[in-house]
Amino acid sequence: MITFDDVVKVYPGGSTAVDHLSIELPTGKMTVLVGPSGCGKTTSLRMINRMVTPTSGRVLIDGQDVASQDEALLRRGIGYVIQHAGLFPHRTVLDNVATVPMLLGRTRREARKAALELLERVGLSEDFAKRYPAQLSGGQQQRVGVARALAADPPVMLMDEPFSAVDPVVREQLHREFLRLQQDLGKTIAMVTHDIDEAIKLGDMVAVFRQGGHLAQFGTPQQLLEEPADEFVAEFVGRDRGLRSLSFDTAAKVPVRPVAEAADLVLDDAGRPEGWRTVGGTTAATGGVFTVSDTLRLVTDLAISSPVGIAVRVGPDGKADGIVRHHDLVDYLAARREDRAAESRA
Repeated sequence: MITFDDVVKVYPGGSTAVDHLSIELPTGKMTVLVGPSGCGKTTSLRMINRMVTPTSGRVLIDGQDVASQDEALLRRGIGYVIQHAGLFPHRTVLDNVATVPMLLGRTRREARKAALELLERVGLSEDFAKRYPAQLSGGQQQRVGVARALAADPPVMLMDEPFSAVDPVVREQLHREFLRLQQDLGKTIAMVTHDIDEAIKLGDMVAVFRQGGHLAQFGTPQQLLEEPADEFVAEFVGRDRGLRSLSFDTAAKVPVRPVAEAADLVLDDAGRPEGWRTVGGTTAATGGVFTVSDTLRLVTDLAISSPVGIAVRVGPDGKADGIVRHHDLVDYLAARREDRAAESRA
């Protein structure tokens, strides 16, 4: 657990970067610090590994004040990933990843063997081991940066806008890879981003900062979307937060109608959806299908974008096993909202 205990950071000249921050970042979870530029999120992150010293207050890791620890030893036990990977340009990919294990006393052979395993874990084949950073794409460099941060098997990882320097397609791939890694490894992670969508997607907990280093709200992504603390948080999270909050519930309880009620749905011989029959006799694409494990947000999007206002559900075999009409979905979401309001009043 990482604890900020009434932490203040005032820079020379009187500028307050962090103003009485008190939060606990849970063990084994990913906490994302998000907010506009100059709100103190990066300063807060860097106080964890003593790159920045608090003016007052304490930062603790598992109950131990980081100020009482040797800086070098502290940092060797904390993985650190930055925006442009920060790789050593004169070292190969393999030696970049092996650097920290060698500093911790492993032999070169042991460190390189571990580095190869880590490269594979972040989605890079052995072919990349002998390349230099300049020979890699931005996304590949970020993968190497993550592998290097994991090389010492640190219990804590700090990530400072690690995915902001790559294009949207690569960023989406990196998000998936990192979520898979975190599910396997369960590190305690503090990450900084200015992108609220990224924060909501990756974070188990999200801390929203406002200008002046004030903590505006700290909670789960769902709490931020459904119960913003004030107008600032509501604006920062976005006006479509109601739609995005549907990402946290599955479609398991959405009422479906029999497939036979969708007379215009075209199925192949195996019963799999092929599209919608149009007035002119052609077939229009369904736009996608959903399963019981997909999100309510996907079902809503499919119903809205469908040319007939119907989302099609399929089973594990890909066969259509139900449909959701737009008006049925609206009724279900309204009832769901009323139930949640009643629970909060109880």
